[in-house]
Amino acid sequence: MISRFIFISVFILLFNCKDKEIQHPVKLDVATSNLSYSEGFDITHHENFSTLTIKSPWPKSDKTYRYALVQKNMASKITLNKDDFDGVITIPIEKMVVTSTTHIPALELLEVEETLVGFPGTDYISSEKTRTRIDNGNIRELGKNEGINTEVLLEIQPDVVVGFGIDGNNKTFETIKKSGIPVIYNGDWVEHSPLAKAEWIKFFGVLYNRAQKADSIFKSIEKNYLEAKSLASNALNKPSVLSGAMHKDIWYLPNGTSTEAQILKDANVNYLWNETEGTGSISLNFEVVFERAKNAEIWINPSYYTSYEALEKANQHYTKFDAFKNKTIYTIANTTGKTGGVLYYELGIARPDLVLKDIIKICHPELLNNYKPYFFKPLD
Repeated sequence: MISRFIFISVFILLFNCKDKEIQHPVKLDVATSNLSYSEGFDITHHENFSTLTIKSPWPKSDKTYRYALVQKNMASKITLNKDDFDGVITIPIEKMVVTSTTHIPALELLEVEETLVGFPGTDYISSEKTRTRIDNGNIRELGKNEGINTEVLLEIQPDVVVGFGIDGNNKTFETIKKSGIPVIYNGDWVEHSPLAKAEWIKFFGVLYNRAQKADSIFKSIEKNYLEAKSLASNALNKPSVLSGAMHKDIWYLPNGTSTEAQILKDANVNYLWNETEGTGSISLNFEVVFERAKNAEIWINPSYYTSYEALEKANQHYTKFDAFKNKTIYTIANTTGKTGGVLYYELGIARPDLVLKDIIKICHPELLNNYKPYFFKPLD
């Protein structure tokens, strides 16, 4: 009788194993990915899933987000407590929506741009490759970032939405999450150094099972940046540099601890407000700027103005600067995609090495004889 009971028990066990896969236990803390510069996110690899932690989704945030990343072939084999995470995401991603043009270059560098299925404000995208997919109807227009068309979004059913937040109060993102589509906050723009921002390509790398490729791409960008910085240190002179322009009655300039100012420092130039500190830009009146910068040798990024004529028409006082008189003003506003999107605002974060080389070419042309600036062009 006992032997018969054992036989039946074994038979039932074998039958159930065929009918239902064995659940794998969740094993934690195997290895943490190596990030050299970024402080806003972490990737921890466990034995059968990974954790993506977003520590700085927006400035001065006290909120941390944790996402479990589970391989497709393990999705039915492990059980996670969803209350421990802000989202459980199956990878590699097959359909994605991003909400900032700064996310586009990472997808293209990783060669996964075909997974992009929607974007709010497609006219702002400059990349020719992605514009072709928009024109072919492969990428849906989702309206405005602050009010994404959730009806279209739910129709295309992306695996994930990569968003960015100013303060965490985004009702659209909450609606999307309630529909069952995970929203991951990308905080690349919050980082405090050019290379830290560029390192967020590893954020996308882990979502696509292309971590090694992302690491290789970043190392190449880092190498190019540091080599350019070293080259600039050989410059014999440091030209004085002014940046920004007036908006209404206020002149906005990068503060001395901003990533823009860091690039100017690494280009070995004399940025006239490099001693300032703080988050965001500096707000000054015209008289203060003119007093310090009227003799500046170079003026970069004069807001959205594309020509000397437009600059003069906006404010006659601009003509009093030496940089205006000597025609040494350079702008990013003239390098655009076919629908008017400014390329710098798309690719500049991902490729700080190109931005740095542009500034070096402008300020120390003898150091980069054969280099053609990528973003910055002389004002028309």
